[in-house]
Amino acid sequence: MKRVLVLLFGVLCYVVFLGTFLYQIGFVANQWVPKSIDDGAVIPPLHAAGIDVVLLSLFAIQHTIMARLVFKRWWTTIVPQPIERSVYVLLASLLLLLMNWQWKPLPEIVWHVDSTIGRLVLNATTCVGWGLVLYATFLINHFDLFGLRQVWLDYCGREYTPVRFKETVLYQWVRHPLMLGFIIAFWATPDMTQGHLLFAVVTTAYILVGIQIEERTLMAIHGDEYRWYQERVSMILPMRPRPRRSGK
Repeated sequence: MKRVLVLLFGVLCYVVFLGTFLYQIGFVANQWVPKSIDDGAVIPPLHAAGIDVVLLSLFAIQHTIMARLVFKRWWTTIVPQPIERSVYVLLASLLLLLMNWQWKPLPEIVWHVDSTIGRLVLNATTCVGWGLVLYATFLINHFDLFGLRQVWLDYCGREYTPVRFKETVLYQWVRHPLMLGFIIAFWATPDMTQGHLLFAVVTTAYILVGIQIEERTLMAIHGDEYRWYQERVSMILPMRPRPRRSGK
């Protein structure tokens, strides 16, 4: 029964994540959802910007701290190991939904594209960005990344083993295609308001800082294998990889 409950909890957390991810696409695109990035009551700009930055910071803090190995070692003395990742995913999703709900718009226009072709190109680029995000998760191991593999192994009575590091497809050209996808999705818009610009600037800054922190964790897990990968493959801009050194 315990294993069944663990599995159901993991599936529930994944469903919440999936709904949040889809909502986030509509939130940033200003379409399809009840409240998007430019919707809501307008309040003084400095007040709105302050609230928005706090909301983004809450997500960034949770997302950064709970992903660190030191925190995980402590956290799993409280939370069972099989659901550690699911709890992380659930809390991140709930904080994103809080941000979507409480986000204060800054409606002043920064740029607006009138051209039909221009709008089509930018909207298509946004779709490419979101598609890149989703595709990159499957190249890593989508179900491990969002906690389903962990709860399934527990249900089957099998011990969890970390996903082996490997260079596949996009990861041969850029170390963080998932983050590149987010940056493309956040910036490629035909209607950039001050609120959308604030969102794009803060999230991009967090991504660039977060990558540095994440790579320290990856070095701790994978050692020289990841260090050699860093030497050869570009961090965020796709480039032809440098050849492997002899013996590596």
